[in-house]
Amino acid sequence: MKRPQFVNGEIYHIVMRGVGDAEIFRTTNDYYRGIFSLYEFNDVNAVSIRDRREVRLAAKRRGVENFSAERDQFVGILAFCFMPNHIHLILQQIKDDGISKFMQKFGTGYASYFNKKYNRKGHLFGRFHAVHIKNDLQLQIGFVYVHCNPLSLIEPKWREVGVKNSRKATKFLENYKFSSYSDYIGKNNFPSVTTRAFLSKIMGGKKGCRNFVQDWIRHKKELRDWHRLDIE
Repeated sequence: MKRPQFVNGEIYHIVMRGVGDAEIFRTTNDYYRGIFSLYEFNDVNAVSIRDRREVRLAAKRRGVENFSAERDQFVGILAFCFMPNHIHLILQQIKDDGISKFMQKFGTGYASYFNKKYNRKGHLFGRFHAVHIKNDLQLQIGFVYVHCNPLSLIEPKWREVGVKNSRKATKFLENYKFSSYSDYIGKNNFPSVTTRAFLSKIMGGKKGCRNFVQDWIRHKKELRDWHRLDIE
């Protein structure tokens, strides 16, 4: 799939998979490291994860719970979802070539951690794919698509046949820690990672975010242009 041209201010749905669909997160700590990397590597400046962690720990000892480092960001991270073998992101480019540079920096940084931990060599991620989100409707669809992705962990054919147990599915998504969904519905999870004000307004706030997801889960609501964001 040919990537679109990345333009400052525009929004894109990004998917990056492990090479050969290999697992990129094997433990809970891997997911946490990945999300931490998502935040820290969104910075034009050189980043030392070890140094940043020490700064964060020092801030926590001073009683600062939600420490936010000074960063010159490549992109606005509007939404994310981490799965065992791939990552979904909704990004708004800020800097020239910011998406490409951010994805390279994140991919290289997390792969270095992963390879060292599991005594492996070589590339961890394949080439990332991207779809340009052109309007508010596609952005709403993208929000649902990205945040519903974890349903495949409990109902593998949810895209094709719908969700069998809507109550179970809703609860599962609201408690899935490795996405930005819980932050959008008012449950602080990783609030510093995402820039939510713009997308939350498009979705209609916390209630709107929850309603969009629940409508699809409960009624298999038909979403126009869904296929345009399906780049897996």
